[in-house]
Amino acid sequence: MLYPSDCVNKIINRIIWVTQKSIEVEENRARRKEELKEKIRKNNFLMDKIQKAKSISIWIFIVPFVAINSCLILITQFHGLFPNQEEIIHWTLPYIDGGASISRTARPYPSWLIFKPGMFLTAFLLIKYWLYSKEIIIYFNKDHKHLKKIIFFGIGSAIALTIHSIFLGIKFDNDLYKLFRRVIMVVFIIFEITAQAYLITALYSSKDKLLNYINVKILKAKLILVVCLIIVAIIAVPIISMPGNHFKFLKHGLEWNYFLGVITFYMLTFFMWKVRKGK
Repeated sequence: MLYPSDCVNKIINRIIWVTQKSIEVEENRARRKEELKEKIRKNNFLMDKIQKAKSISIWIFIVPFVAINSCLILITQFHGLFPNQEEIIHWTLPYIDGGASISRTARPYPSWLIFKPGMFLTAFLLIKYWLYSKEIIIYFNKDHKHLKKIIFFGIGSAIALTIHSIFLGIKFDNDLYKLFRRVIMVVFIIFEITAQAYLITALYSSKDKLLNYINVKILKAKLILVVCLIIVAIIAVPIISMPGNHFKFLKHGLEWNYFLGVITFYMLTFFMWKVRKGK
């Protein structure tokens, strides 16, 4: 039995329509699958950078903290290790009494064997930290206006710390050289605090997007810390930079506590980031 031509056309059109719909469904399914894969890939990339920034940040706190306090314990408690007994220091707690500067405890041999490698490692970790922070910011806002400033001041602070560590212990009876060392230390402080301030600003500008990745209370604590560091720096830098022994104990106490405040920023970073598995 032969079907009328119009029935045949309807059947053919129906088959074509069903085929096209099936193709569209498969294409949509494949597209959604690729979109999901891309989303997972990007999320895994972000979590990798967050994990690395989190891991490095705690070491940026531990390494310099252990280094400077090891030098302090060494020079105040293990006098027999120092060939030049004029360089030893009797008991002091400089965080409170300002009895010695950080450089005074780290300059003599063998203290610098601990201090210099510790600072070089800290500088390396700082560079890695700021580069990972850059990747995190780009993920949420690739055109952030402070991105270049964060990298410039962050890496600049690491370079200043390296230069300061290299010249520590090298003695030149030259006023220009002494000024150079003070300037490098001031540059480290200014660059480090500026980088931290810009980073906090960048994180706050993307706070709503970051809610699943950060502890907001810790972010606020970091903001308070940075504001306090800036206020203290404005007051303290002129005092620390003064030549001679004017306000010596105050300068030493400020130096120890301020450095502790600077590295505490990185300890808070460790607790701020949440590590979530990609989904």
